[in-house]
Amino acid sequence: MDDLFKKLISHAKEYGFIFPSSEIYDGLSAVYDYGQNGVELKNNIKKYWWDSMVLLHENIVGIDSAIFMHPEIWKASGHVGAFNDPLIDNKDSKKRYRADVLIEDYIEKIESKIRKEVTKAAKRFGDSFDEKQFRETNPRVLSNQKKIDEVRARYVKAAENDDLTEIKQIIIDCEIADPVSGSRNWTDVRQFNLMFETKLGSVSDEAASIYLRPETAQGIFVNFLNVQKSGRMRIPFGIAQIGKAFRNEIVARQFIFRMREFEQMEMQYFVKPGEELKWFETWKEKRMKWHKSLGVADNKLRFHDHDKLAHYANAATDIEFEFPIGFKEVEGIHSRTDFDLSQHQEFSGKKLQFYDPESKENYTPFVIETSIGLDRMFLLIMSNAYKEEKVPNAEGKLEERVVLNLPPVLAPVKLAVLPLVRKDGLPEKAREIMDHLKVEFNCQYEEKDSIGRRYRRQDAIGTPYCITVDHQTIRDNSVTIRYRDDMKQDRIPVAKIREIISDKVSFRTALSRLV
Repeated sequence: MDDLFKKLISHAKEYGFIFPSSEIYDGLSAVYDYGQNGVELKNNIKKYWWDSMVLLHENIVGIDSAIFMHPEIWKASGHVGAFNDPLIDNKDSKKRYRADVLIEDYIEKIESKIRKEVTKAAKRFGDSFDEKQFRETNPRVLSNQKKIDEVRARYVKAAENDDLTEIKQIIIDCEIADPVSGSRNWTDVRQFNLMFETKLGSVSDEAASIYLRPETAQGIFVNFLNVQKSGRMRIPFGIAQIGKAFRNEIVARQFIFRMREFEQMEMQYFVKPGEELKWFETWKEKRMKWHKSLGVADNKLRFHDHDKLAHYANAATDIEFEFPIGFKEVEGIHSRTDFDLSQHQEFSGKKLQFYDPESKENYTPFVIETSIGLDRMFLLIMSNAYKEEKVPNAEGKLEERVVLNLPPVLAPVKLAVLPLVRKDGLPEKAREIMDHLKVEFNCQYEEKDSIGRRYRRQDAIGTPYCITVDHQTIRDNSVTIRYRDDMKQDRIPVAKIREIISDKVSFRTALSRLV
């Protein structure tokens, strides 16, 4: 799986999806740039999320709040005092790790052993296999589950008590080794605040200390009343936002999975106190449906309930995807209670409440949050789409094809227009077709190399359709359309191209599956 992840990273660079930032100056750790195909894919993911939130829900609106915010906001939210990661260093490799991630990875390895036992048993017993009974009776599964439960219970207790000594002891007792060197020579666990601090003002001596926002949610909370009053919003209603956030991750690795500058897609849903857990379950279901609508298999996604709740939450779960590096969080769904609005009300001295005209009462709304990392979603889409397969070439021999089976609605390039040869008026005809289509679709024109090689390049960037203009096109105004996923080809009239493609790549078609 590590090899697959390395291939994916290499593919992303080679085909213009993601580049290391400042590469000609030897790069900047854990910072990346999106290339010409990457930015198109990223924008399409943003649009699909935004439209699924704002277009499909009459009571959800969007905002775009500033990155710089008043420093008191971060005191109110708890970030100044409690936004820390527990870090541990290995004395031999000199590598630094998040202690909680080391423990989570240890638990994931044991869970992987359980899944292997279940898979083997399912093959052995076939249709008569009862997974629930097997998990409850198989000695190896029970033994491994007991290990997981014991380690998890110890970690939750230690984290709640901020017991860094016990967290280190868990790592020692579980014989967790440095993934790089295999060494178990660990330092003590220490807390590290993740916020970037900077100065606001023209004269350094008089400048005030502020922070780059570590999350986008607070920009929504401090604008709660502005949006509610100007939009005459009634509870329940939501506020959506897409924006950059910054965290001084000491342990930033695994490509774009954990970065110092990243983008979030968040929606805060304001509800009546006492109804929050009902809405929490509703949004869990809606968000899982959204992920599956993008062609992700059921067994690649799962909910993972939090063992240790954040100080502001009374319920929390993650949607995890099975990346080549294992199951990892992509989206968090949290019931944040009234913590945020109450804190900002206290620190600002401004009343942040909703007057309910039906019950004739003022109350501070509770909040259900859906928070998805855009960069992680990008990596999910790429990981899910990347395929290496053997296919026959023009001579009938098998050759390797690398293809991105991207959902057509998200593909950076929707259509490639390819003249069969660079003569006989074919390039001119191909350009004419492209000029007609490019006002609606992101098209790419290519005439260099054999048609087979051009098909392979388009497969590698995930282009779902290729149109080949040949000599028959000149005679009867028809073209060959080639489909990326099965490589089948059809002969169609030029006049039909737009109709065939628009239905498959339309956001309207994709969004209709969510209604």
